[in-house]
Amino acid sequence: MKLYHGITSVCSIKVRIGLAEIGLNYDEQVLDLQKGDQFHPDYLALNPNGDVPTLVDGELVLVESSLILEYLDREYNDGKLMPRGRAAEATARHWLLKTLAIHDAINSLTFSTANRDRTLANKTAEEIEASIAKMPDPIKALKRRDLLDNGLDSVHVSQALKTLRRCFAEMDAELQNTPWISGADFGIADIAVVSYFDRLERLGFDGLMGGTRVHDWLKRMQARDSFKNEVLGRIDAAAADTMRRSGAQYWPALRDRWRTA
Repeated sequence: MKLYHGITSVCSIKVRIGLAEIGLNYDEQVLDLQKGDQFHPDYLALNPNGDVPTLVDGELVLVESSLILEYLDREYNDGKLMPRGRAAEATARHWLLKTLAIHDAINSLTFSTANRDRTLANKTAEEIEASIAKMPDPIKALKRRDLLDNGLDSVHVSQALKTLRRCFAEMDAELQNTPWISGADFGIADIAVVSYFDRLERLGFDGLMGGTRVHDWLKRMQARDSFKNEVLGRIDAAAADTMRRSGAQYWPALRDRWRTA
């Protein structure tokens, strides 16, 4: 089994946490997403979308992080991370689907703030355009260009805040009676969403969770050994500090936007 991933990629993190929770050993190929390793022809042959992660298990190639999580749990963990009962299982799978919209929202907040600063500071206009041109999905390319051009004024940021407000309300309601998104026991839904809200905290945007039970849930997730090993143990501390300092300067404006989202 081999995992192609990025150290700070939110989708890669959730798969690494899943592998750690199940206790699976695997080979890895770390891609430098800033250098564009994900657009190398050899990698695109595995994952034509140029996304991470990609899991290769024998002759089977799997993309999409939530699909990978469910595959690993079913094939190598007797489905122990999936809650039992039709209603609970349906709810968990619904969260796996919701991560598509959550990912899009976190991507918008990241690339309109900290990643925008880093890109504009380190690349020429020509280099930025060349990087965007390599993106296989033209819709994602248009979004990336808009976020870099307009920052927090991008329409994608407005949509991100609406998505997160709805998500936090749904999570808060579920956490009212259970400690985990997956129900009474920790499970796959918790793994599926944790990296996104950890990214919010790393950007200094955890105030968006204020007044909900999501913040306490995140702390429970961050206390798990899988998180400590696969996130805290692998993300460079200096880079994390740079992201937080970069994101912090945007927080006052984002907080004002959040109040009216």
